[in-house]
Amino acid sequence: MFKKKKDKEGGSDPFDEFFGDFGSFRGIDEMMNEMMKGLFNSGARIEKGKPFVYGFSMKTGPDGKPVVQEFGNVKPGAKPVVSDAREPLVDVVERDKEIIVIAELPGVNKEDIDLEVVEGGLEIMVGTPSKKYYKVVQLPGAVAEDVMDASYNNGVLEVKLKRREGKKPKKKIEIK
Repeated sequence: MFKKKKDKEGGSDPFDEFFGDFGSFRGIDEMMNEMMKGLFNSGARIEKGKPFVYGFSMKTGPDGKPVVQEFGNVKPGAKPVVSDAREPLVDVVERDKEIIVIAELPGVNKEDIDLEVVEGGLEIMVGTPSKKYYKVVQLPGAVAEDVMDASYNNGVLEVKLKRREGKKPKKKIEIK
């Protein structure tokens, strides 16, 4: 995905060792610049005073390869669309017996968060007048319908789902 660069003397970029398979810091900077140019040159309709958020997180997957996950309220494409609902930054942690979904939802109360396990994922929704979030997180496996736990503290939502075999359930989750 990223190209490793050589420095002026022909040696390796000093950031290569730190970033490993993600490539060099300069490569990431170039990628972000291209993404932003693409957004502004695409003809996307961005309303004055309406915030837009777009970013990505990077981590190493279980196979040791880089995983890049996009987030925000801008959906890139031929003509990017800016949504009223922001897409929260989400991380999925896989364990032997459970799947943990962690989402950043700052500025809301736990009563404003609706969670639902749907076919293939976890749906996160917030719809207050001042904050709107929406994301369907793809789950890496089936979860047990009767063993789910969710907590919300300081803008961070944590949902623990017990793994199971078979068809994925659809059930609302109450936040403690």
